[in-house]
Amino acid sequence: MGFTDEDRVRARAIIDRYPHAKSAMLPLLLLAQDRDGWVTPEAMEEIAVWLGTTPALVLGTCSFYTMLKREPVGDLVVSVCTNIACLVNRGPELLDGLRSRYEGDTAIMVEEVECIAACDRAPAIQINYEYYGPVDTTAAVDIIEQYRSGALQARTISGSSRGAK
Repeated sequence: MGFTDEDRVRARAIIDRYPHAKSAMLPLLLLAQDRDGWVTPEAMEEIAVWLGTTPALVLGTCSFYTMLKREPVGDLVVSVCTNIACLVNRGPELLDGLRSRYEGDTAIMVEEVECIAACDRAPAIQINYEYYGPVDTTAAVDIIEQYRSGALQARTISGSSRGAK
């Protein structure tokens, strides 16, 4: 789905906040993600035009940040940290357990992330960027299922107004 006229007005307002248009790239990528649930190739191309840059530069920025998704994701994005504190506290086992449990479930995306800055709660996860930890696979599944049942309300993956599915 492409940008609407209203989206373009919002984009212009975002760009106008910055002395250099390219500085608006992250907010514009989040705008695109809010719209479609992920950053489509078409959105990257349009953002490149707005910023006077190349789609490759927009893609490079988008691919650098784990919070920006370049393919459709489920209703819940479960990010499992496997950096040093989580590594030594069984983060990889947690990741394997969740991947195994939710394999093939299109509503839930389980991803490995480098660090979520929650070392004091290792092993830690984020569910649509809400922090939980320390958790083991059983506790993590319980939290995920609370979101699925509606007992917990999920934010959108960019944390703004797209509305949880």
